[in-house]
Amino acid sequence: MLDIAEELNRWVEQGRDFAVATVVAVGGSAPRQPGAALAVDAEGTAIGSVSGGCVEGAVYELCEQALRDGETVLERFGYSDDDAFAVGLTCGGVIDILVTPVRAGDPVRPVVASALTAAASGEAAAVARIVSGPRELTGRALLVRPDGSRDGGFGGHPELDRTVAAEAGALLDAGRTGTLEIGEQGSRCGAPLTVLVESSVPAPRLIVFGAIDFASALVRVGKFLGYHVTVCDARPVFATRARFPEADEIVVEWPHRYLERTDVDARTVLCVLTHDAKFDVPLLELALRLPVAYVGAMGSRRTHLDRNARLREVGVTELELSRLHSPIGLDLGARTPEETALSIASEIVAARRGGSGVSLTGAHTPIHHEPGSRAVGRIGSVA
Repeated sequence: MLDIAEELNRWVEQGRDFAVATVVAVGGSAPRQPGAALAVDAEGTAIGSVSGGCVEGAVYELCEQALRDGETVLERFGYSDDDAFAVGLTCGGVIDILVTPVRAGDPVRPVVASALTAAASGEAAAVARIVSGPRELTGRALLVRPDGSRDGGFGGHPELDRTVAAEAGALLDAGRTGTLEIGEQGSRCGAPLTVLVESSVPAPRLIVFGAIDFASALVRVGKFLGYHVTVCDARPVFATRARFPEADEIVVEWPHRYLERTDVDARTVLCVLTHDAKFDVPLLELALRLPVAYVGAMGSRRTHLDRNARLREVGVTELELSRLHSPIGLDLGARTPEETALSIASEIVAARRGGSGVSLTGAHTPIHHEPGSRAVGRIGSVA
């Protein structure tokens, strides 16, 4: 649901009633991951997607039904020999979809509204909803913020609220969306509940060092992939808004000094395009010791060997050097700045998702490398 927060937040501000269908769990080669959503308002307008087209029509009808009767339902869609050409995922996957009505007067609406406002504003927040359990607990939600404050709840079950809030807070810290198994009273005993927790966190950072032509193309690709993009260069004549209109931030400063003072985390991507030793060496000496997701450096193979030698001279270890993607990018035969940016972005995605970077044609590796995906049994309606 939070993946379409900006559009849904506008619907809330306009006072529209709607139903939202959210992917709860996936198995096999399902095209969308938990948290992906499709919403339908009372006028029949639809936004978002839960399957890339395979079951959108059936889910649309479920949303219309939920708007009419006010009931939350959980439905499974998947492939079988009997329904391969009927409603189902002919790619072989299985998805479980939670459909929740969000209408004026519904107890879930103010909580959903707060969650959508936070997500649309780029603030961190997690929203928890009961996927399966007693009827009186469905159709409610709990919003958890990074500071521990929360809104909503599950209707007179304070221990359950506390337990879910603690678990949701942990998922929020990790920036993850997923399901939890919790006892009905908030303990690990009693009738089990399945809880969906959707986390919304600020966009991951892509920091591009070196304001060159290749950087301009990489900025555009980075924005397309959903990164908050910063361009940093010590030369003010090159690091300008006119050259990088799509960048979120442009910094004129020595790269290593900027990296020393800026915030990075385990999702941050660092791309060093300067291929100049006076910039590269102090920058990479620091970058390779930071807990970031990816560090790549541009340059020829000769530049790569010379740079590695210089890094060893300043004390960078072989283990630290092994983190460096250099020469940067996958072997696509790229020539132009746009092709090179695609090569770099492809390597970043492969590193993030655990891909091999080889052609899928003739390969026997999984198409999707999503950790935490699991197959679940038939669930049906929770109404």
